[in-house]
Amino acid sequence: MSVSHTSRNKFWARALRWAGTACTAAVLAACGGGGGSSDGGSGTLRMALTDAPSCGYDHVWVTVEKIRVNQSSTAGDSDSGWSDMTLSPARRIDLLSLTNGVLEELGSMPLTAGHYNQIRLVLAENSATNATANAVQPTGDAVTALATPSAQQSGLKLKANFEITGGQMADLVLDFDACRSIVKAGNSGRYNLKPVVSVFPRLVSSIQGFVTTTLSLTSTTVAAQQDGATVRSTKPDASGKFTITYLPTGTYTVVITSEGRSTGVVTSVPVGTATGTTTVNGTATAIALPVSSMADVTGTVAVTSTGTSTITAPITDASVRALQALTGGPAIEVGADNVDGVAGSYRLHLPVAAPVKAAFAAGAPLVFAPDATAAGKYTIQAHAPDRSPQDKPATISGGTGQTVNFTYGP
Repeated sequence: MSVSHTSRNKFWARALRWAGTACTAAVLAACGGGGGSSDGGSGTLRMALTDAPSCGYDHVWVTVEKIRVNQSSTAGDSDSGWSDMTLSPARRIDLLSLTNGVLEELGSMPLTAGHYNQIRLVLAENSATNATANAVQPTGDAVTALATPSAQQSGLKLKANFEITGGQMADLVLDFDACRSIVKAGNSGRYNLKPVVSVFPRLVSSIQGFVTTTLSLTSTTVAAQQDGATVRSTKPDASGKFTITYLPTGTYTVVITSEGRSTGVVTSVPVGTATGTTTVNGTATAIALPVSSMADVTGTVAVTSTGTSTITAPITDASVRALQALTGGPAIEVGADNVDGVAGSYRLHLPVAAPVKAAFAAGAPLVFAPDATAAGKYTIQAHAPDRSPQDKPATISGGTGQTVNFTYGP
């Protein structure tokens, strides 16, 4: 079973194919419509920041200095055509406070009407006077400064595709995925920031439901997926409620993972701007997942070159994910990890027991049944920059971990 990089890219192409001029009445508020002309002139861009759930951290801080936009997707930082929104003073934001649809409003700025294809998010540098402008606090550990990319001052280049219409407002959300943006640097005690940020419209459609509070809520993640790729995810609050917000119209698979539990899957969940929020269940029918032992799939991602001798070196900017093929579909993502920034190693902590699956039907209770055929069987997929993904099987159904290494040619 393979879920290609193409599937993920196709989803984001659909998600970002959005323009303010195409707003329907149901999403008028999200796109800022309501009066004004559409004959050119200028409109307004409003932006906010949110976060997918982070793994293994109590806090992840970033300090935002500026947002830059340009109509050209290839414009360099010194080229013409940039419009800047400067945050004064720069704003230090704890990304882990921005789950379950919570937004940090960054502000708005006027823009000339037209089509825009590039956004740059500029973060402040850690300095002698502000050593932890960008920092992480691993669970149970001290606050540690994040090493930021060398190109930080020109901004993080984000793909965008949005329209500014005269007299109207375009509403965008930047999803800063803290979990996938933090890379451990070996045993040095240091962490690198490798920002993973998505751009999407502030839509009114979402998925809502409840998991039982008997789960370890801090280790529980609820994800809306399509084609084995996570679109958006969140963590439940103290009551077990989860809300996955700002979802484009479509049909989703809701995947619930939690430490010491089987994976829960709700298939065929519809989302649309006409209905707004799709509720999969209520407090009286909170989702409870069966107990499961866990096992680790570990390994490395490396590159091998041959000449007078064979040299193997770690690929330190790769990522891996664990996919599971359910009987009759769909494929789901159960875990993901960045490789270590020094050793190129990874660890995926996965359930041994069978996942449980239920089909969504409006107004009907969810009825979960185990998918015994899928128990403990995964496909581990490695992604390395400028290289094709690699898939390898992993079986932990006996409760024993497995080593899965990936090697690329030069």
